[in-house]
Amino acid sequence: MMYSILASKEMLLSKVEIYDTTLRDGVQSEDVSFSMEDKCAVALKLDKLGVDYIEAGWPGANPKDKRFFKRIKDLDIRNAKVIAFGSTCKPGSKPEHDNMIKALINARPFGVTIVGKSWDTHVKSLLKCSLEENLRIITDTIAYLKGLFPLVLYDAEHFFDGFVANRGYALATLRAAIAGGVDRAVLCDTNGGMMPSMVADVIRSLKQEVDVPLGVHCHNDSDLAVANTICAVSAGVDHVQGTINGIGERCGNANLCSVIPNLNMKMGYITIPKENMQMLVEISRFVDEIANLSPNKHQPYVGESAFAHKGGVHVSAVMSNPITYEHITPEAVGNHRRILVSEQSGKSNIIYKAKEFNIDLSKGDTTAQEIVKIIKDLEDSGFQFEGADASLELLMKKAMGTHVRFFKLKGFRVITEKHSDDVDPVSEATIMIEVDGKIEHTAAMGNGPVNALDNALKKALEKFYHRIEDVELLDYKVRVISSSKGTASVVRVLIESGDKKDNWNTVGVSSNIIEASWMALVDSLDYKLYKDTRDHNR
Repeated sequence: MMYSILASKEMLLSKVEIYDTTLRDGVQSEDVSFSMEDKCAVALKLDKLGVDYIEAGWPGANPKDKRFFKRIKDLDIRNAKVIAFGSTCKPGSKPEHDNMIKALINARPFGVTIVGKSWDTHVKSLLKCSLEENLRIITDTIAYLKGLFPLVLYDAEHFFDGFVANRGYALATLRAAIAGGVDRAVLCDTNGGMMPSMVADVIRSLKQEVDVPLGVHCHNDSDLAVANTICAVSAGVDHVQGTINGIGERCGNANLCSVIPNLNMKMGYITIPKENMQMLVEISRFVDEIANLSPNKHQPYVGESAFAHKGGVHVSAVMSNPITYEHITPEAVGNHRRILVSEQSGKSNIIYKAKEFNIDLSKGDTTAQEIVKIIKDLEDSGFQFEGADASLELLMKKAMGTHVRFFKLKGFRVITEKHSDDVDPVSEATIMIEVDGKIEHTAAMGNGPVNALDNALKKALEKFYHRIEDVELLDYKVRVISSSKGTASVVRVLIESGDKKDNWNTVGVSSNIIEASWMALVDSLDYKLYKDTRDHNR
C-alpha cells in the first residue's frame, strides 16, 4: 500500500538528494558519542541505505574526525559521496592560510560543505567584523575550495532568521557564495524556530532571486524539522539534510527516518532506492544501539508502536481492512503490525493475538470473550500484557483448558542476611515443587532474593527437565503501580528470558515483590517447557 495522492505529475520521479549528517551534527546530541569503530559501522550502514552524501565530520575540529577521514578511505563505500564539514576562513585572513581550511584539504573527501554567517547579528556579535568582510570570506573560501574539489556546498547558517531580520543582507550572503562558484546553497533553520509556512514563503521568494540549486537543513526546536523540510521541498529545494532518528544538538535535526518515506511514499519523489525503504527500521535501531540510546517506540514509521493497535474497534477495523487505521503498509519500511491486548481490548484483539500464537479461536467460540474478561479483570489489578506475550499465550491456553501443568509449587522461602556494613547481603531460597507426584526439595544461593529464587527453581526443575538449563534471565524490571501506599504498594515485575533459540517476556503482580517475581519466573519456565513441547509436536 503506497500513497502518492499529494504528488503532482511534475513531482513524480523528481530526485531529492539525501544528505546525512548523523556523523557530524548527530554526534552533537547530548549523550551521543561515537568511537572510531562506531563511525565506521554507521558510515557503512548509511551507504548501504543509499543516501547520496555522508557528512563524515569536521576534520579541523577534533583529532577523531581527522583520523576518521583517513580510515573511511579503507571502507567499502560504494554509493554515497563522503563530505567534510568546515567553516569560512577567519575575518582578515585568506583561505589558503587558514589551518581549518588546510585540514579540510588534507582530509581528501569527495567534497566539502562550508558554513558561513547569513544573519547580520551574528556577523557583528560573533565574527566581530564588518558585513562586507563577511561577504568577502564567504566568496574567497568557496572560490578557493572550488578550485580543489568537484563539489562545494554552502550551509547558510541561521539563514531564515537572518532573512526575517535583514532580507537584503541574507540575500547578499547567498550571492557571495554564488560568486565563489558554489554548487549548492543550503538554507539552515539553525535555531529551529521557523514555521512551515514561513519556510515555504522564503524559499519561493528565493527561487525568483538567486540562480543556484537550493537545499535545506532544519533543526527541531519547535518540533517542526520534518514538516519544515517537507514544505521546503514542496517550495522547490531538491537537497535535504538530516540525521537518523533526528539526533542532534538540543532538540535534534530533521529525522531522515520520517523525511525519506514522506518524500518517497507520500509525495512521489525519488530519495533512496525504492528497494532500500525496508531498511529504515533496521538502520533506525542500529544507530540507537551504536549510540547506546533507548529506541523511541512511538517514533513514526520506524517505532515499535508505529503500527500497534490497542483499541478493540481499531483492531476489528484493521483486521477487516488495514487501510482503515494504517497510513502505509508497515512492511514497506521494514516494520510490522502489532496487536496489543489490554483492558481496552475487544474480541478482535484476542482472536488476532491467538492467530499469532497459532491458537484457533473462531469468532463463534465464547472462549475469546471469556479471555477478554479475564484480561480486563487482571489489568484492573495491575497486570499488563502488552510486553508479556509469553504470559498472555499461557493465559489463553489455560482459559481453553488445554494447558499442561508441568509442575506444582508446594512452597518456598527466601532469606536475606547482612552480617556487617562492609559485606554484601547473602540471599538463599528454599523451594519445594511436585512433578508427576514426585516431590523435589532444594535450595540455592543468589545475588539477591530474586536471583536466589530463580536459581532454586531451575535447580529443582532440571532434575525432571534437562532443557531448563538452557534458560537465562536476560532482564528484570520492577514498576510500582500504586505509589500512594508506599512500601506496601502493588508492584509489577516484567522478566525477559531466553534460550538458544528464542526470547520471551512474562509478568507478575503483587503487593509482595518476591511473590510478583515468583509469578513471572514461574510463567517464564512454564513457557519454556510449553514451547518446547509445542514446537516438538508441530
